[in-house]
Amino acid sequence: MQLLAQEEYGLRCLIELSRRNGAMLTIHEIAEAEGLSADYAAKLLRELRRGGLVSSTRGASGGYRLARPADQITAWDAIQVLGGALFPEGFCACHPGKAELCVRGTNCALRALWQRVDLAVRDVLTRITLEDLRRQEPEMAQWLNTLPQQTMENA
Repeated sequence: MQLLAQEEYGLRCLIELSRRNGAMLTIHEIAEAEGLSADYAAKLLRELRRGGLVSSTRGASGGYRLARPADQITAWDAIQVLGGALFPEGFCACHPGKAELCVRGTNCALRALWQRVDLAVRDVLTRITLEDLRRQEPEMAQWLNTLPQQTMENA
């Protein structure tokens, strides 16, 4: 399992915007701050705008800013816009092997596992906002250790 580059860089763009406290940033400013090409940053920001996470203004004083306060945008919001669920509907239909339909279509332990993993990841990502992600790495690691763990019994 792997995060797509689009999800990683899109989140980084959102965090950069959150650190600027509502100031408008141009594509070039965001790209430079995150070490991205302007074209790639523009693509990410276009998706984030379509997903309702950023707003844009044209013109000389235009640019991008968060569409909502940083404490109201979760990491899961960004992942949904940029890539989607780890185990999306229809996943099994895309992996039938050589058969027309998956041979485990009605009884699949893997499907149950991937659904649980997706739920666990989603649970963590919905509890973390862009405001939380402004922290420096050591502080973030310590803060993450304070989050209550969801157990299998109460999941």
